[in-house]
Amino acid sequence: MACGAARAGKSDTAALELLPSAPSKMNESKPGGSQNPTCVFCRKNDDCPIKYGEKKTNEKWNLTVHYYCLLMSSGIWQRGKEEEGVYGFLIEDIRKEVTRASKLKCCICKKTGASIGCVAPRCKRSYHFPCGLQRECIFQFTGNFAILRSPCCKNAWFHRDCLQVQAINAGVFFFRCTICNNSDIFQKEMLRMGIHIPEKDASWELEENAYQELLQHYEHCDVRRCRSKEGRDYNVPDSKWEIKRCQCCGSRGTHLACSSLQSWEQNWECLECRGILYNSGDFQKAKKHTLPNTNVGITDCLLEESSPKLPRQSPGAQRKDLLRQGSKFRRDISTLIIELGFQIKKKTKRLFINKANIWSSALDGFRNQNFNPSYTIEIAYVNENDHFGKEQPGSKQEFLSLLMQQLENSPLFEGSLSKNLSLNSQALKENLYYEAGKMLAISLVHGGPSPGFFSKTLFNCLVYGPESTQPILDDVSDFDVAQIIIRINTAATVADLNSLINEYYNYLELIGCLRLITSLSDKYMLAKDILVYHVIKRVQAPFESFKQGLKTLGVLEKIQTYPEAFCNIFCHKPENLSTKILSDLFTVHTLSDVQALGFWNSYLQAVEDGKSTVTMEDILTFATGCSSIPPAGFKPTPSIECLHMDFPVGNKCNNCLALPITSTYKEFQENMDFAIKNTLRLEKEENSHFIGH
Repeated sequence: MACGAARAGKSDTAALELLPSAPSKMNESKPGGSQNPTCVFCRKNDDCPIKYGEKKTNEKWNLTVHYYCLLMSSGIWQRGKEEEGVYGFLIEDIRKEVTRASKLKCCICKKTGASIGCVAPRCKRSYHFPCGLQRECIFQFTGNFAILRSPCCKNAWFHRDCLQVQAINAGVFFFRCTICNNSDIFQKEMLRMGIHIPEKDASWELEENAYQELLQHYEHCDVRRCRSKEGRDYNVPDSKWEIKRCQCCGSRGTHLACSSLQSWEQNWECLECRGILYNSGDFQKAKKHTLPNTNVGITDCLLEESSPKLPRQSPGAQRKDLLRQGSKFRRDISTLIIELGFQIKKKTKRLFINKANIWSSALDGFRNQNFNPSYTIEIAYVNENDHFGKEQPGSKQEFLSLLMQQLENSPLFEGSLSKNLSLNSQALKENLYYEAGKMLAISLVHGGPSPGFFSKTLFNCLVYGPESTQPILDDVSDFDVAQIIIRINTAATVADLNSLINEYYNYLELIGCLRLITSLSDKYMLAKDILVYHVIKRVQAPFESFKQGLKTLGVLEKIQTYPEAFCNIFCHKPENLSTKILSDLFTVHTLSDVQALGFWNSYLQAVEDGKSTVTMEDILTFATGCSSIPPAGFKPTPSIECLHMDFPVGNKCNNCLALPITSTYKEFQENMDFAIKNTLRLEKEENSHFIGH
């Protein structure tokens, strides 16, 4: 493998300036006024700063050059100051180098202009910079070629492209090892590996708080079954709940107790890194360790579920004292769902939806053998009573919003505001719990609304497992069962308690909760047994089926990794809309009527103050089909335009609200109220027919 060593005396810190015109021997690649000119050295028109450095065209000299092609050229030195020529490369020197290169042929493409020579004195080969990259040559920006290795962290590895992007963004002042934060040793070795480290300020210093998360330490437990009742982000130094990060990648973590580590000093690798070490032959089976008063075995640390390596925050330093200085690791829910959305492909799948029966038509579409949850979804509304078979384009977010409403009110769940899974034998037979989980996962990833109706108990079962979740009395929707639990809990004597057991003997025997009563305190354990049976054990089969469906597109794994972020959208309804929220949400098209926009702002305030027959949610539904803002936001962004018409018009496919242009505010408000109220009423009547299961 060949390599070239740059002869530059300094790194690049200034912008490209004027370049000399190419001599006649280089006219073969002269750009001549092309809209996408070629580099005079490599003859390529690619504009890829990560690979080739900045591409600059100077109209005066009619020349284009890649910075790395110039920097790596063997016959040129940086003799000037930074502000002279091109990053200190003088104009006359560049002219001479172009002339010299015109006589040299690239050993790869056999064309002239190969200005880069091999660093080995006896090797006479020359290269174009892109040709060398294509053949995996190593181009060093200082020093000589050395063995590729990580100098400061054992068993750490990096992608070359990732490091180059990091180096360009960080610059010489902030480019360091992401595992241990070492700068000096790491930079020297990266230069030897062929990574270009520019002498410039870090990119995030130019934007306030743009990369604040890079200063945070990764503090999150990623094992499949986190045993902390305080959550996966719970971290208590010098205890079994201290978080240890993977010694190889630093981007996964575990509580000591969750992986049976006796102390922070013990090594731990995540599942992905363990697999790499095992395949490389360097893996040594860990000895079994247990913490005092625990029954967690070493096998538990192998229960992690691998997930797609989506973009993560920097893990920061690995040293113990630095680990304790960072704030808790947090992820914004919109960012998490946008990351899940990276799986969506451009290939589209059209779903034909009957708005009079959203559930059945959605079920048919999702069960179709040609349906792929990662395809982009298109909606076409159809009417079974229309014999001409007409189709109308529909809003995907409106469809998902209606589907989630149907799911919330379906017989698959029980409860009022906070719902748990119900036991429905027919739905279980038809595999509808699986389909419900699948629908919810698809809705989230494809931009649907927040579910908002889960009980904390159901959510905790999904995250921590049913065996680690304790239900509460509010989870019991059956009035008779709730009365049994209340009567047992309030029993005043052992005799009263035994009397209740005799009264409910058949029921307690049926559910396996009969127990011998020796003291009055036994009532609490009996009530707990009934509660656990009714809320968790009774619906074990529906729960497992629903859980499998929720794994679609990796949603369940994401929930289990970031439960705090997802809990808010699963267990709580979105915040109430306000004038400010809607004003900020809708963008205004240019050339809109100023008076109508003034009426619009006054109308929003009147609605918020209760002086209108419609609500803020009605306005949003009229324009977008959704009564709340989805966690990932709207696509496209909601907008407003003003048209000469009597009544407003909502285009839900484009999330556009057309406002009427009226002469008075009173007329504006009356027309808005009438159109929104009656349109939503007609749509509600159309969607009211639902065949439940």
